Amino acid sequence: MVISTPVLGLIILIYLLVIFYLGWLGYKKTKEIDDYMVAGRNIHPYILAISYGATFISTSAIVGFGGAAGALGMGLLWLALMNIVVGIFIAFVIFGPATRRIGLRLNAMTFPELLGRRFESRFIQGFSGALIAIFMPLYAGIVLIGAARFIETTLGIDYNVAVLIFTVIIAAYVITGGLIAVMYTDALQGTLMFIGMTILMALTYIKLGGISAAHQALTDLAPMVPEALSKGGHLGWTAMPVFGSPIWWTMVSTLVLGVGIGVIAQPQLAVRFMTVKNDKAFNRAVLVGGPFILMMTGVAFTVGALSNAYFFKTQGLISVVVAKGNTDLIIPEFINAAMPDIFVVLFMLTLLAAAMSTLSSQFHTMGTSIGHDFYREYIKKGKAGKTVDVTKIGIAITILISVVLAYILPISIIARATAIFFGLCAAAFLPMYAGTLFWKRMTRQGAIASMLVGTFSSLFWLAFVHKSEAAPLGISEAIFGKVTLLSGTWTVVDPILVATPLAIIVAIIVSLATQPTSDEHLEKCYGK
Repeated sequence: MVISTPVLGLIILIYLLVIFYLGWLGYKKTKEIDDYMVAGRNIHPYILAISYGATFISTSAIVGFGGAAGALGMGLLWLALMNIVVGIFIAFVIFGPATRRIGLRLNAMTFPELLGRRFESRFIQGFSGALIAIFMPLYAGIVLIGAARFIETTLGIDYNVAVLIFTVIIAAYVITGGLIAVMYTDALQGTLMFIGMTILMALTYIKLGGISAAHQALTDLAPMVPEALSKGGHLGWTAMPVFGSPIWWTMVSTLVLGVGIGVIAQPQLAVRFMTVKNDKAFNRAVLVGGPFILMMTGVAFTVGALSNAYFFKTQGLISVVVAKGNTDLIIPEFINAAMPDIFVVLFMLTLLAAAMSTLSSQFHTMGTSIGHDFYREYIKKGKAGKTVDVTKIGIAITILISVVLAYILPISIIARATAIFFGLCAAAFLPMYAGTLFWKRMTRQGAIASMLVGTFSSLFWLAFVHKSEAAPLGISEAIFGKVTLLSGTWTVVDPILVATPLAIIVAIIVSLATQPTSDEHLEKCYGK
């Protein structure tokens, strides 16, 4: 279905005008560097919860993981549970208040700066900033792909043109307005996302004759599982894969645990904990963030799986076949085939909102990592003065890299690339971040060792062991003549299950073996 009407154009124009107005408000309120970097530390709990949720749930969740559910089934709902328990409850109740308090005491304005100042290490701040700047464009690129694929399918616009137009719109308000503009627009976009996903769930069940009929129809499709997936352990779209099978490992270790644990160490999310004025805001935010994440992920994964029942009912085909093997097209194809025209327009705005909210935060985080963390604090040793201009240049550079990646990345990449970045953040940052907040005995040497071991063991596993990445990269084969250095089950075990435990062990051993941090500095970080 291709929609192109004056009414559609008017709706999109109004939407963009509102977005630019909120960006302009952010620009007007951005007077100091604190405003640009951490939104003046005075954000309302509702804005925090929706901005956090809208940043977390992007087109990678709706289009990418919804498409993965279309291929692999409803087992991905375990990820929805992880997102709520870890991404909202643990994040807001346990990590959030501690991050806010320590960030305020140390006057930290970015996630790398929080880590660097806790351990009195410009290297930690600079390395963390560089890591974000190098690898976050991969995540941003696949978010761009998710939005552009839906625009391509819905409006009939060339994919490359869709990527370019969409990027220019986001860049305009992120570069000028800073984090205030990002969080204001996030709140609007998150609200629109919630409405769109609620309607999508209702219409999907109506199309399939109700909840019981829909799930029964999907269960009955088990014999239609393609032979390749069946050999990999796929038992149907309402059942978990065979325990220990390649598909089980992919679903559990890469998609569920990789993203479910990795969310807690996402730099663009952690920085939001430093934008509120008191700890009470987090308790209020949980009441908004929990239902929001449930609707975003629960609906996307459920509808993705149920699309098989719809396509089989109407075309006699399963979703992967309809999407011609590209799981990133399953959700766009389903929306355009099954939903009323007016909802297709609404859902396009929902996906645009999801992508814009995540990308704006990613671009802001990448820019501050380059301008503030890497350039000012590491290269210039804190002597470069205000670096907002360098940060804006950094945003522009990372936007360009993200666009290039959106053009060249292969099909069916969204869910996998998301898991790669989340897993890398968990291995590199999570042990050090948890130590920053909760373990005073962790030392600078322990933090640095943990960060380096987590980073390079994760990258090594991706390049030389985990077949999904090692095979297309070809590094292992070029050096050793083998697609992967290990064989069997190891080739489907995600790096997060190897690199993160290694980083934790190293952090503990090295910290206990080195001189404790001075009492004066600990008092500065944690108070008396």
